Amino acid sequence: MAEIDLFANQLLEEAKRFLEKAKDCVDPAGKAANLHAALTLSFCALDAHINAIGEEFSVHADLSAHEKGFLLERDVRLVDGEFKIQSGLKMARLEDRIEFLHARFSGTPLDRSAAWWGKLSSATQLRNQLTHAKTVPAISESAVRNATKAIIDTLDQLYKAIYKRKFPPTSQGLNSQLSF
Repeated sequence: MAEIDLFANQLLEEAKRFLEKAKDCVDPAGKAANLHAALTLSFCALDAHINAIGEEFSVHADLSAHEKGFLLERDVRLVDGEFKIQSGLKMARLEDRIEFLHARFSGTPLDRSAAWWGKLSSATQLRNQLTHAKTVPAISESAVRNATKAIIDTLDQLYKAIYKRKFPPTSQGLNSQLSF
């Protein structure tokens, strides 16, 4: 297993542990901090997993420079009459990268009406309330639990579509292997 895969799994485990700590916390400020950490780390884990998958598939010879650039989040420019991947960062929406990976490497478009996709959209809205706060967000334990589950389900669906197997951490659900 690649180092980035191990790190992405570690981030997910940390998110689940913070969710467990939030459940056990009686102090409202501590509970909120644990929920914020769980939500943020859940999305960090998703992003790391998507980056790892993108990196893995970027070496396919049949990909265009634009497709490789999209997977690697790199700028693509015309250099001497050829499209070349540049070192400059060109961010893409996480949802767009998930859709591209699913469609390009499974051979079928992602079903945007699937329940798991809707749950990921709800999780993203919750994350955006926290990371782009304009008011004090009301982030509940159940909402963070649902968001973390949505991220695990998203990775499971992507693994099934691309690799034809389950996302390994799916069987653990929201139970963390950490004890800090």
